[in-house]
Amino acid sequence: MKQKIREWLRRYLPAEVLSVAATLLAAALALRATGNGLSAALAGTWAGNVAYFGWLLGQDVWQTRRTLQASGRPYRWRTLGQNVRALAVEFGVAEVFDSLLIRPALLYYMPRWLGSFGTGIVVAKLLADVTFYIPAIISYELSKKRLRRFE
Repeated sequence: MKQKIREWLRRYLPAEVLSVAATLLAAALALRATGNGLSAALAGTWAGNVAYFGWLLGQDVWQTRRTLQASGRPYRWRTLGQNVRALAVEFGVAEVFDSLLIRPALLYYMPRWLGSFGTGIVVAKLLADVTFYIPAIISYELSKKRLRRFE
């Protein structure tokens, strides 16, 4: 189990760090620009998603390219499609609920409930991550056998 936890941390932790920074920055900029908490919640949600999934896709592409190059095969557009499909399977169910309901609601209400914008955004993100990672990790483990074999 320790090995699995290390694998998940190597995969998800750098993406999380980038996502937290993007979430805080976008939410703060949107709040400053609009004065609207809902705009801040949505901007934070989507900026965090772009940073998170951009990092993961970049890592998957880099790793797949290395694997293919080691065996003398090229990375093609079709391979990129396989990388994108693997991410969609890994995160599809979790992401739908997370981005459209759970995360925006928490990002909207937590700053109000806690009385601090920054603290509320971070706490909301951490709470939303709990409901996000359970199905995502299960899907990741299942997808490794079928969708992440490029040897």
